[in-house]
Amino acid sequence: MTYTVLIVDDAEINLILFEALVKRIGGCLPVKHADARQGLGWALNHEFDLLIVDYMMPDLNGVDFIKQLRLCEGKEDIPILMITANDQKQVRYEALEAGATDFLTKPVDKIEFTARVNNMLHLGASRKALANRAQWLADEVRKATLEIVLRERETVVRLSKAAEYRDPETGAHISRMAHYSELIAKALGLPEAESELLLQAAPMHDIGKVGIADHILLKPGRLTPAEFDIMKQHASIGYDI
Repeated sequence: MTYTVLIVDDAEINLILFEALVKRIGGCLPVKHADARQGLGWALNHEFDLLIVDYMMPDLNGVDFIKQLRLCEGKEDIPILMITANDQKQVRYEALEAGATDFLTKPVDKIEFTARVNNMLHLGASRKALANRAQWLADEVRKATLEIVLRERETVVRLSKAAEYRDPETGAHISRMAHYSELIAKALGLPEAESELLLQAAPMHDIGKVGIADHILLKPGRLTPAEFDIMKQHASIGYDI
């Protein structure tokens, strides 16, 4: 496995030093940026495994760099190693709040640098593996329950058809209502899963008509007020079903 390590520091000598130390670890591909804003632009648009960033940089300091990076989706858990001076405790507190993972003080000790980078890369790899495992489990659960879902949908269709046989006028109506419901849900900004659920469930909206007597349900003329009151009960009957 090759780790991509992003190094952002306005001092060229630091970039050369950190690049050399990262390469000595093995299995690492260092990416250097002396300009903080260019480095941030690269970070927002590329995948990488560790960020090493200096605090004291012109135009965009390390804390602000971290804040903007953490706002980007998918960059919330990337390990970040910040380089600070010994007397910058307040900066460290701010960096921690912004999302820094660990710190190194100047002048950087080579052995400490190697150990911390190694630890953070392995930590990030373990976290990513755990996230992938969770996603795999979720996928397996979806596969295992797919057959149950299909059976449920078949039951809904069959019940809807039962209502259709009672009332010949509900055939195309059932299909139209289902698609209208989905389109309205999407227009209202509901999540895709809820819109799909409405599409699958809407055909059941007239199932309660199976509980309405034929002389009322199939009456060719206008219903009397009493008959209409009975007809309106199909909604609550459908709810009970």
